[in-house]
Amino acid sequence: MQVIRIEDGHDPRLVDYAGVREPALLRQRGLLIAEGRFIVRRLFDSGRIRVRSFLLNDAALNGLANLLERADPNCAIYVASPDVITTATGFNMHRGCLALAERPAELSLEDVLSASQLVAVLERAVDADNVGSVFRSAEAFGVDAVLLSPGCCDPFYRKAIRTSSGAALVVPCAAAAPWPAALDHLRARGFVIAATMPDDGVLDIGAFVGTAAARGRLAVLLGTEGHGLTGEALARADIRLRIPMSGALDSLNLATAAGIVLHRLHDVRQGRSAVDPTSR
Repeated sequence: MQVIRIEDGHDPRLVDYAGVREPALLRQRGLLIAEGRFIVRRLFDSGRIRVRSFLLNDAALNGLANLLERADPNCAIYVASPDVITTATGFNMHRGCLALAERPAELSLEDVLSASQLVAVLERAVDADNVGSVFRSAEAFGVDAVLLSPGCCDPFYRKAIRTSSGAALVVPCAAAAPWPAALDHLRARGFVIAATMPDDGVLDIGAFVGTAAARGRLAVLLGTEGHGLTGEALARADIRLRIPMSGALDSLNLATAAGIVLHRLHDVRQGRSAVDPTSR
């Protein structure tokens, strides 16, 4: 393990770490940045993403020693003070632990669907925390892939990776494009499309999990918190689902709603929920 000490935050060897504040430029270069020891370990252990370099403070260097001993000899290990890291990134990176990696090769929609039985589909989800949270729930509840319509936040944006607890580095994803015709393609591949929405009069998730459709090839369609799903997307849904609630609120944010729906589906698909025998 060869450690390179950096004394100047403007050192040209750290130029790509400015991608912390310029994510669009980072994406153009085919790179991503992971932050925090847990996330960096997940990135390293993913096996499908090549790490180019690490930028660490001394505490992170010590904490990741066993991982760094296994790193590719061509992977640079930069160690710097907190002030130098702040200068290089443009942010106070109090975790003191960053990794620069190559973005994984993009998967086609067909590649993803051929290996999937349960997928989450996001429409216009622009918030990094919401997108990251959906990936975290997807990993926790056995979702095979996440599909993203045009306009969604980049799942490999640093903040989305962090909120996902590294799940965005593990759960396969693909662009759902062209949109909304991609939903027609899902149906042609045998997926039932279940749209989530807060409206009264649509099927409760509790009733849906007792049906055969909940245990088959399924695409869960999720929209933004403010505007919900577009009419074009809803027109392509086979089933419309709601989460029953008490009180004055009629809806939950995207991250919470996705977690509830995917958990209920996971339970029934794992055989842990009662199933209506008449639905078989």
